[in-house]
This record gives sequence, C-alpha cells and structure tokens, in this order.
Amino acid sequence: MANWNSSWQMNVGINHTPAYQVSGRPFASGGIDAQNAEKVIFPYVTRWVVINNHSTTGGATLKVGYSESGVSGSNYFTVPSGSSTGRLEVKVSELWLYGDGCNGVDIAAGLTSIDNYRTSGSLGPSWSGSTGVG
Repeated sequence: MANWNSSWQMNVGINHTPAYQVSGRPFASGGIDAQNAEKVIFPYVTRWVVINNHSTTGGATLKVGYSESGVSGSNYFTVPSGSSTGRLEVKVSELWLYGDGCNGVDIAAGLTSIDNYRTSGSLGPSWSGSTGVG
C-alpha cells in the first residue's frame, strides 16, 4: 500500500499566509559598515524589517535597496543619520545598504518560516530585476 502522507508533504511558499500571521523569528545585526555597498542576507524571508542609521558622521544618509543595482542606481529609499525606518512590512531575502559615512547601521527583523530562496525569480534574489527594485 502506498504511503499517502508522502504525497502531501510540501514546503511553505511565499504566499503561505500562516507564516506571516505568527510572530517572527528574531533577527538582529548591528554596527554594519555601509560605506561600501553592503548586502544583508536573511536566513528566512522577512515578515518585517526595521533599519536604524546611527552613523556618527553628520549628514550620513543611508541608501536602502532590494538589490545592488537599486542602491547604485535610483531604486532606493533613504534613512538620514540618527533616524529609523519604523517597521516595514516587506517579504525579502536580502537588503542592500550604502552611504558615505554610514558606519553604524542596525537591522532588526522578524523572520517567517519560509526559506529565503523563495523570493528568487528568473532575474535574481529578493525581487531583483523587478520594476522599482533594480
């Protein structure tokens, strides 16, 4: 007799609602030096992200994007020195950070149980190549 349980074993995907309804697994990374483009890879897809720019250099504006092309081009948003993004409800597997003088960046995130490769498409990880991402 066939094992009917094995035919129902599926991995959690990017649109799996229960993965976003529960509290996220904690993730934190501090003291990131983003004076050169820096990639932060999350071990699982994020449920939410908060980015703090604690850089001590006056006027050190941090660029945040979802791809390297985004932060080196025009598809990014900024976080001024001494500021925070607040909670961003985004499902990503990586973020890119860049800013002259930005040497004190912290990231906190809540992670889902979804493997980070689930945000990869034909153009790259974390929506890279999508309109507005880069």
